[in-house]
Amino acid sequence: MNDVDSPFDFDLLVIGGGSGGVRAARMAAQRGARVAVVEGGALGGTCVNVGCIPKKLYSYAAHYAEAFHEAAGFGWSIPAPPRFNWSVLKANRATEITRLNGVYQNLLTGAGVQLITGWATLVDAHTVAVKGVKGAEGQQRYSAKNILIATGGTPSVPDIAGRALVITSNDLFDLEPFPQRMLVVGGGYIACEFASIFNGLGSQVTQLYRGEQVLRGFDDEVRHFLAAEVRKAGVDLRLQADVANITRTAQGLVVALEDGSTVTVDAVLYATGRVPLVAGLGLEAVGVKQSKDGAIEVNAQYQTSVPSIYALGDVTARMQLTPVALGEAMQLVDHLFGSGHKQMAYDFIPTAVFTHPNIGTVGFGEAEARAKFGQITVFKSEFKALKHTLSGSTERTLMKLIVDTASDRVVGLHMVGADAGEVVQGFAVAMKAGATKAVFDSTIGIHPTAAEEFVTMRVPVGG
Repeated sequence: MNDVDSPFDFDLLVIGGGSGGVRAARMAAQRGARVAVVEGGALGGTCVNVGCIPKKLYSYAAHYAEAFHEAAGFGWSIPAPPRFNWSVLKANRATEITRLNGVYQNLLTGAGVQLITGWATLVDAHTVAVKGVKGAEGQQRYSAKNILIATGGTPSVPDIAGRALVITSNDLFDLEPFPQRMLVVGGGYIACEFASIFNGLGSQVTQLYRGEQVLRGFDDEVRHFLAAEVRKAGVDLRLQADVANITRTAQGLVVALEDGSTVTVDAVLYATGRVPLVAGLGLEAVGVKQSKDGAIEVNAQYQTSVPSIYALGDVTARMQLTPVALGEAMQLVDHLFGSGHKQMAYDFIPTAVFTHPNIGTVGFGEAEARAKFGQITVFKSEFKALKHTLSGSTERTLMKLIVDTASDRVVGLHMVGADAGEVVQGFAVAMKAGATKAVFDSTIGIHPTAAEEFVTMRVPVGG
């Protein structure tokens, strides 16, 4: 694969050292390709540095508050109120993320990938200019037979009065001081997760969403159930509400809402969506087509309108999940340096929302399933988990199965409850394999667990 007579410096040059870019670079290098990664920031991208990993660590931290409170019902006496130290959490998280940055670097260098530190701009179909390369003045140019753009996305904040006073998820993990009062604006999974996390850590959280219900795109029953649970947990969730302006006062940030009311807080987090990170790449100059939101348009092989330039992951705005970017990277490497037979399937991709309680979901929501399959059968179970019979918590669990009546195939599986992501991952394998409701029914459950409810639901809703 290593073509020493090639007129190019590399067989593949990857712009972006996040999950998708690193996976593509490693796998291509392991197949003998000459590969470079250009990255000006910390390796690992959003997921490792300001996304999935630190968010999940902070979610674990927030759950301890619940655990301390619930321990009394199980005979544990905690003599003094537990104290949370925000600085310790931040420092420990930073140490772990630095370790992961090193792991990513070792994975690349171990595979023979050349790391180029700097910011890349496309010059033509086979050339990039990199600014900020260590030890080099000005820009350095590199050529490649194939170029992969895997620069990910970035938070988007609307142009409101007081915009300079807000923070995004990029700023949240090192926020100083800890916000005793926080306003979260948005209704997507990032907004909902951080509302739950900071509520759990002890902040007084208000969440605004301009729509009729949070988590648009999820099963409607899951959305309403989750909203009720987070409100019980203490989040002041306000729907069909939005910000008019933000001003700084001696008392804090005063947020005027469109209905004329105000909220005074210490921090305003905007989690109102993400946009492809394409600024400065020079896409227009070389003719790479983009959609109106800036996303790079690609075909089934992740090829852009310029045949030698490819793109994958969040920068294409297809499905913004780290494991999806990893799967796309594997297909692309197979296409460029392998058999070309590997295909990335976008159906039945499981996902989780790390709210308190968690959401785990795979397949179709009820309304989606009715539109696609026509006749469906719905099974549902709602209950207080065994743990909470002694914990004193009022948290409830929702589990739901959606079946295509004609084929008996389970086409939707949804859970709101503790460790929902862990539970749903295994069922996603079965659903990907085409498991029917009869297969679910014939599977023996593990008792006593919440997960066994998925194989013991026998009576359909309305049946």
